[in-house]
Amino acid sequence: MTNSLLAKQNENLLFHTFDETLKPQIEDLLALGKAAGADLVEIFIEKSDNISLLAEQDDISNVSPSFGIGAGIRVFLGKKDGFVSTNDLTKAGLLFALNQALGMLGLVTATINRDRFDGLSDMKDFGTKKNDWLNLSPDLEESTIKLLEATKSLAGKNKNLQVRRASYSRNWQEVLVAASDGIFARDIRLHQTVGVNVIAQQGKNRSTSARRYGSSGNTDDLRNWEIDKSAYELNESAQKMLYAEYVEAGQMPVVLANKFGGVIFHEACGHLLETTQLERGTSPFHDSINKQIAHKAVSAVDEGLSNHAFGSLSMDDEGMEPQNTLLIENGILKKFLSDRAGSLRTGHPRTGSGRRQNFSFAAASRMRNTYIKQGNFTPEELIKSVDEGLYCKSMGGGSVGPTGQFNFSVEEGYLIKNGKLDKPVKGATLIGEAKEILPRISMCADDLDLAAGFCGSVSGSVNVTVGQPHIKVDSITVGGR
Repeated sequence: MTNSLLAKQNENLLFHTFDETLKPQIEDLLALGKAAGADLVEIFIEKSDNISLLAEQDDISNVSPSFGIGAGIRVFLGKKDGFVSTNDLTKAGLLFALNQALGMLGLVTATINRDRFDGLSDMKDFGTKKNDWLNLSPDLEESTIKLLEATKSLAGKNKNLQVRRASYSRNWQEVLVAASDGIFARDIRLHQTVGVNVIAQQGKNRSTSARRYGSSGNTDDLRNWEIDKSAYELNESAQKMLYAEYVEAGQMPVVLANKFGGVIFHEACGHLLETTQLERGTSPFHDSINKQIAHKAVSAVDEGLSNHAFGSLSMDDEGMEPQNTLLIENGILKKFLSDRAGSLRTGHPRTGSGRRQNFSFAAASRMRNTYIKQGNFTPEELIKSVDEGLYCKSMGGGSVGPTGQFNFSVEEGYLIKNGKLDKPVKGATLIGEAKEILPRISMCADDLDLAAGFCGSVSGSVNVTVGQPHIKVDSITVGGR
């Protein structure tokens, strides 16, 4: 079949159903790309149905539905690649996108040559048991009622809560991945997340508190949300910090709480272990495989397997099933996270970490559920080991440099004196660099917990999980007054 014949068949592909019926049409595109001289051609097709709501005080202030459909086509030649996305899913539209991607590499389609392409494998369908997820998820009315219940619960906790917000987002996605190496796979994803934040104020005193909860593949997540428990936790944090004094700056030992405390490891270290960073030459760990980069107390993993965790997945966005990837073992660097392009350019094997926000992005190596593994101590033993220092119960926002320099604000913190928690303090910022801080994490507790979040990078924003047990950092710079 020639280009002109394929282009003349200006018919829509059957995108109301992602199934085996698409196979011959996709194979034609892949065969054309291979015949043009490409080493590998990959097609990522997606449908999405998303909604987000925001409740402020006692009203719904924003409702944002969105729907999408499109495809991303990526072509590899040597260590180079060309990527084009389109929402024109006719055969002519996809052929045009393929030609654009090929043109980036100096290639031109000719005629289909099956000698260079063996065809697609039988479809691996990870979505078969997930077809009802969208219909089973909370509708707009149910979501609205739940959010207003949350802000009302917050109002009943304390009159000092001047600002009460609750947000909900539901992201549903159906994807199909096909590549000229035979990959042919389908999946359905469902992610729900709730964010709650308050601002407490009395006189000149002011404090904020925020939490985020999220899951994957759990249609009843919003329904099962324990609103009163969340409201109590936020109110307690905001009230304790309302009259807190400013912390004094200095170098000191710090105990970081579990769960969202793991955001520092994710941002300051996890990104440095993605092959995306290796390709840029910005990771200080590029030549550190099987070398000591952390204290022997530290072991860390990235995986996509934990049940209902926000970063879990049945397959990555290149059609590969997830793994449990041991990144650091007893302080020794064991592995990097790698996608298809990263493996091609760095030699590190793929780890099921090729991820993208949607069809308009090419996949890149990204984290999934990333956390420091638990140790053998109790949180109380970590605190008891510190004469004078800082306990960080809840972390706020921060920033990270390209080689792992970071600063993160402490939302809820307490001084440690003589091995016991003392008065609350505010204004603390943790400042450091990954390669310097990792060797100073000398104790890990036995209370590993995970928290949902979003991560932005070259392939867009993706859902991830951060986590850790309580950890002790022997010395870190604490910014304050």
